[in-house]
Amino acid sequence: MSTWFITGASRGLGLEIARAALRGGDTVVAAARNPRKLPDDLQRSDRVLGVALDVTRSEQITAAVETAVQRFGRIDVLVNNAGRGLLGALEEITDAEARSLFDLNVFGLINMTRAVLPAMRAAGSGKIVHIGSRSGFEGEPGVSMYSASKFAVAGISEALAVELEPFGIQSMVVEPGVFRTDFLDTSSLSTAAQRIPDYDGTPAHATLDWIDTANHTQLGDPVKGAALIYEVTSGDKLPGHLSLGRDAIERQLVKIRSLQDDLAAWQDKSAATACDDAA
Repeated sequence: MSTWFITGASRGLGLEIARAALRGGDTVVAAARNPRKLPDDLQRSDRVLGVALDVTRSEQITAAVETAVQRFGRIDVLVNNAGRGLLGALEEITDAEARSLFDLNVFGLINMTRAVLPAMRAAGSGKIVHIGSRSGFEGEPGVSMYSASKFAVAGISEALAVELEPFGIQSMVVEPGVFRTDFLDTSSLSTAAQRIPDYDGTPAHATLDWIDTANHTQLGDPVKGAALIYEVTSGDKLPGHLSLGRDAIERQLVKIRSLQDDLAAWQDKSAATACDDAA
């Protein structure tokens, strides 16, 4: 039996990961801003501990982790799932909007990870699963700041995988495509307060228009996605990256081909920038 600590567990992918862990016989620390809003099936289970947690508040992180360890003795898996989206052309997004996004998507994840690592190092084991995004390996118009935050998540996860290996701790970034959750609702997604008309009819605003038709019609099934995350995380060895969904796979292959083309076009001249006395 493993103990999972899942942030943003009251709905969406976080909730379905919690349910998958319960079906697997594990225990779950379900962290949410308001744990009273956790669904009834989680609240009724004696293998679930609901904790109040806003990951942008460091004192709540400390309290939640201490409560979890007191209840279950350890944290085997941390799922950094809490996050939100932000739409708009880069020029439209204010500094305050961007910083608020990074406080949640990046610094909340950093602080949450820091909080669980002492116990994992003491145990000599642990797994950290970061929920990134398809937008975390391919920058997309209209979501530049969100993409930037998820690129950061991917970079953090890759570095942690190497840093923590000596302690028996693994790190993986999950990069979902579009899943049929509430992520496109205003409760999880905000739009830049200002709108510059010059961007109408351009790719940045085409993304805004897409939201109206895509919400709750997305390709991915969150129950199936969560089941795969649980299956992969329960294995012996985590992959560095887990692409989740058909669209995520397709876009990653496009990105790989684009990188290969860019590399081939300038590889010789790039290599020739070495100092003349370099070996």
